Amino acid sequence: MKSKHLSLRLIAMPALIIMLAGLGWSASSWAMDLHSAKSQGLVGEQPNGYLGLVKASAGADVKAMMNDINAKRKKEYKAIAQRNKTDLNAIEALAGKKAIEKTPSGQYVKLPSGQWTKK
Repeated sequence: MKSKHLSLRLIAMPALIIMLAGLGWSASSWAMDLHSAKSQGLVGEQPNGYLGLVKASAGADVKAMMNDINAKRKKEYKAIAQRNKTDLNAIEALAGKKAIEKTPSGQYVKLPSGQWTKK
């Protein structure tokens, strides 16, 4: 009888490993994405073309995501500025203006005064 239980456990082990691996993969989908962070009022668009923290209490995952997106934006803004032989600040300001215009109602944007406001 013991060998039958042992063989059942050996058969069940790969299924358990697959299930646990599946949980590990899905855990990454629980991480905050930009849409969720904006919808929850944690981050918002700024006039300078970058995301900013609306709530200082945002978690490390939100801050890391924001920093990553801002780094990618900066890289793209620099490339646009070089292609067009224009100032980086002008590209950032134009991008900020467009991002604020496209921000849906209910999400936060930073006013030129520095205040966060719900659009």
